[in-house]
Amino acid sequence: MRLFEGTAWDVPPKCDRCSELVADCQCGPEPTPRIPPEKQTANISVEKRKKGKTVTVIKGLPAEGNDLPELLTQLKSTCGAGGAIKDECLEIQGKHLDRVAKLLKEIGFKVKK
Repeated sequence: MRLFEGTAWDVPPKCDRCSELVADCQCGPEPTPRIPPEKQTANISVEKRKKGKTVTVIKGLPAEGNDLPELLTQLKSTCGAGGAIKDECLEIQGKHLDRVAKLLKEIGFKVKK
């Protein structure tokens, strides 16, 4: 509830981009700017987990400015394995260091192993 809602001084909020009332605005959320892959470095490593499971971990790619779910989908389909996003780290099940590095280089990322 706004402070002066329902009084003579009530001024409904307006959109900054189209100047329409917020309730009538069709602009949608403002898109976040993308960071070009050439300006980012991905750190790739293989970690051992419980019960001898190995996981390929990609760190160093910020969630802001990247589409991490889309990148994870590409990596999972290339490696033929499952994966997840945890704490801004992409995890691919299994030891896929070379495949992941090759795909990230093709996209344009700098890669550190």
